[in-house]
Amino acid sequence: MAMQTHTASTFLVALLILAGITPAKTADFVVRSITVPDMKAVFGRVESTRIVPARARIGGSIREIRVSEGDQVKEGQVVAVVIDDKLALELNAAEAKIEALNSQVENARTELDRAQQLLARGVATQARVDQAKTQFDVVVNQVAAAQAEKSVVEQRAREGEILAPAGGRILTVPVTLGSVVLAGEEIARIAAGRYYLRLSLPERHAAEIRENAAVRIGRRGLSPAASGGIAEALPGRVAKVYPEIASGRVIADVEVDGIGDYFVNERTLVWIPVAQRSVIAVPAEAVTTRHGIDYVRIAADNGALEIAVILGEAIETGDGLQIEVLTGLRDGDRVVMPDPKP
Repeated sequence: MAMQTHTASTFLVALLILAGITPAKTADFVVRSITVPDMKAVFGRVESTRIVPARARIGGSIREIRVSEGDQVKEGQVVAVVIDDKLALELNAAEAKIEALNSQVENARTELDRAQQLLARGVATQARVDQAKTQFDVVVNQVAAAQAEKSVVEQRAREGEILAPAGGRILTVPVTLGSVVLAGEEIARIAAGRYYLRLSLPERHAAEIRENAAVRIGRRGLSPAASGGIAEALPGRVAKVYPEIASGRVIADVEVDGIGDYFVNERTLVWIPVAQRSVIAVPAEAVTTRHGIDYVRIAADNGALEIAVILGEAIETGDGLQIEVLTGLRDGDRVVMPDPKP
């Protein structure tokens, strides 16, 4: 296929020359050694900036579970319901107490009215009226206290609804229906923050890792075929490098867009710069492949000379994407670029 393409191009150039049209010649590419970051491929683990627990506010048994792992929840959404059977009994007792006190209020009011009437007729003394008034005030205050106690019981019953403290994705729900839980026990874990990648690199690279350094993130998948090459990777940056080395590893966090649907703790391939190296690279169009061997034409005294080269990986340079040449070229060589297509 490559030979047929080359023959067709030669035939087209000959026709143009016969017609008196000379194709524009592309300027030669001068090979120069350039310094590029040495990218190391490591696996990054997806984590969330915030993982918050939804906790039970009262003790009791799980009556409802309204979410499951992987669900998206909003802040304040009910994720489960805890029921304490004793609260219903306490509420009944509070209501009965209020009814009894209301009866005492009616009796105290009657006594106060009678004492005031007798005082008006001159039969009773002012002391008796004051005593009846005090008794009436005491019972009224007891009713207010009983109603406040009832409100406390009702609030505790409402706190059986376990609310999501923040919006995010449910990671785990470590309880089942009927489980007995205590106040403060974790009912669900929610990934509420933005996702990022956490890297663990060997200690020898600690001095080379810099914050805000550009990195590349492969597609989902652990195999090289699934992750794709560095040229197809997503851009990202090193957001933070932790100052502590643990077990011979340095930890760094990488921010990248487009991983919001990843699993927490999912791993993906990341290329991170750990050093600088000098390379020789040429534009991709300067390389011709025949029978599995790559060739580059360079300018010589007696015309163009075609030499075999061994290629490396694609490199992003100031002149665009180029291909690294491992062997076959040296600094200062003039690469003959192919003529542009008409």
